Amino acid sequence: MTDPGTSPGTRPRPETVQIPEITPTELRARLDREHPLVLVDVREAWEMRIADLPDVGQHRIPVAEFEGRVGELDPDAAVVVYCRSGARSAWAVRQLKERGFEQVWNLKGGVLGWREEVDPSLEAY
Repeated sequence: MTDPGTSPGTRPRPETVQIPEITPTELRARLDREHPLVLVDVREAWEMRIADLPDVGQHRIPVAEFEGRVGELDPDAAVVVYCRSGARSAWAVRQLKERGFEQVWNLKGGVLGWREEVDPSLEAY
């Protein structure tokens, strides 16, 4: 049976692509185990100066530049994308899924979720 978002021989329509998520607590555990993950921050530079996740060599690709810079990312890597609340990063995850990235997750709740679950010392904005 064909997925309602597809026709035989075509990719799913963007609105039907599932957005896999990882919770901040799950991400923290994976980072603590040094499980290889690529973090991609799609926020603006000014947002990064207010609050950010621990530095693990994140790729900084603002959402406005994302489509033009997807080639900087390895489609075989395990990738977690984040933003302030999870909306912009969900869009970016959808873009990656449509380009064949299989191991890609949206950080549920973004930096605000990280603040709530992992590090309450971060400034809310």
